[in-house]
Parts: sequence; C-alpha cells; structure tokens
Amino acid sequence: MANETKVFDLRENLPGMPNLGGFLGKFLTVLGLIVLVILFFSSVVSIPTGNVGVLTMFGRVTGEALAEGIHLINPLKAVQKMSIQTQSVKESANVPSNEGLILALDTSLLFHLDKTKATEVFQKVGSDYAEKIVEPTLRAAIRASTSAHTANALYTNARELVQQQIQDELTAQLAPRGVIVENVLLRDVQLPAMLKGSIEAKQQAEQDALRMSFILQKEKQEAERKRIEAQGIADFQKIVAQGISPQLLEWKGIEATEKLATSPNSKIVVVGNPKNGLPLILGPQ
Repeated sequence: MANETKVFDLRENLPGMPNLGGFLGKFLTVLGLIVLVILFFSSVVSIPTGNVGVLTMFGRVTGEALAEGIHLINPLKAVQKMSIQTQSVKESANVPSNEGLILALDTSLLFHLDKTKATEVFQKVGSDYAEKIVEPTLRAAIRASTSAHTANALYTNARELVQQQIQDELTAQLAPRGVIVENVLLRDVQLPAMLKGSIEAKQQAEQDALRMSFILQKEKQEAERKRIEAQGIADFQKIVAQGISPQLLEWKGIEATEKLATSPNSKIVVVGNPKNGLPLILGPQ
C-alpha cells in the first residue's frame, strides 16, 4: 500500500478543543482596539490655563508651542508645560553701599515668562530658568544699584530710585532671554545699629529744626497781627481825639448834669466849678 500523507487543518475543530482561528481573530481585534485607544489618548493633550506647551520629539525641541486648551498632536511628540503666569522671587542679601558699609536688603521680583519665547527658553535654559538666570541676575542688579548710593540715601529718600534702577537693569538683562519683568519691590533695608541710630538722630534734629522754624514763623505772624491791631486802635483814638473840643466836653457835661438833676437819687449839685465851669455833683453825706 502506498504511503498516504495527511494534512491537518487547524481550522477544523479537534475533539475537546475550541476553534483556535476564531479565538485568535477576536484577540487581534481587541488588541488593535487597545492600541488605537492608547494612540488616541497619546495624541490628545490638554494645556492648563496660564501655561504654554513646548513640543519635543525624541528629545529635540520642535519649535512648536501650544496655547491653552485641548490639542491633537503626533503621538511620538512629548509636551513640556511651562507657566506664563506671574511668579515671585524673594531675595535677602547683604549688599555694600557707596561708603563700603554692608546693608541687609530684602527684595521681591515679580516676573513672567514670555510665551512667544517659551520654546527658546526651554531649549537654551530649561524649565528651571528662574533658578538659573532670574535669581543670579537679580542679585547682581541689587549690588550694582546699592553700591552707587550712600547708606543714608538708601535708608531715607533713595529707595524709589534704587528700586527703579534695579528694575531697569533686570529688564535690560532678562527681556532678551524671554523673561518679562513686572515690578521690583524693596521690602526692607537694615543698616548697622550705630549708623541707624546716627541717621535717626539726624532726622530727629532736622524735624526739631523744622518745627522750631514753624513756631518762629507763627510767632512773627502773631506779632505782626498785634502790631497791625495796635496801629488800628491808635489811628482810631487819634481820629476820635481830633473831633473832641473843650466846648463839646462842657456841653456833654451840662447834658449829663441836667439828667442827674432830674434823677430821684439823692445828690447835691453845686453850680460853678472853678476849673471848667461845670457843676459839681456830690453824693449824700
């Protein structure tokens, strides 16, 4: 008998075994769906409010930046989210004055990332740009500004000028690098105890001098007022005196005598006063 070769078809059901072909098809279908779901979610990215998304592909910055919202991207690309909201850096440093004295200065810087330069900042500096470029630049600007002023000026009337100088220097240094400076605030300036006491004593003396000058000015004004008042009284008396004559006085005296003579009060009227001819009025003894 000739040898016969039999070929088994896996698609045929073997006794006690399920249909392998149908199972494999279902498995591949489920696997494909899972892969599609993963690719879909890998392609959808959400950028939160106040952030910008920098796209990279295999570690290389593509130069693309995503605004706030939901975006569909290449699943092979990664997204680095960078905040463009206002940030704050506080710096407490011992800085020199023009005389070489050391002052303790507390400063706050408000800034934010320029969203149009986010990709450049991420590529050249990184997401920790605040620690790498903002803080060192702030320290240098503070020292450069304070060293141009005396300690007295820094403690009294030059604070706003120093604040503006620091802000201008930071703007010139950081704006080209993608960081926008909003404001610089000088929170506190601490001088050495002896110098602080001397400055405060000088300020107190100046205040006392201003107060005394005010008092003297006020007294001068009061003296001038009294002089003018006295001059007015003197002028009035002079005018009145010019209008009074001996005849007028005698006439007024006669009128007063007549009124007293008709008064019910007890009195003695003696006519013929040898000095001025007016009656003498004597009370009851």
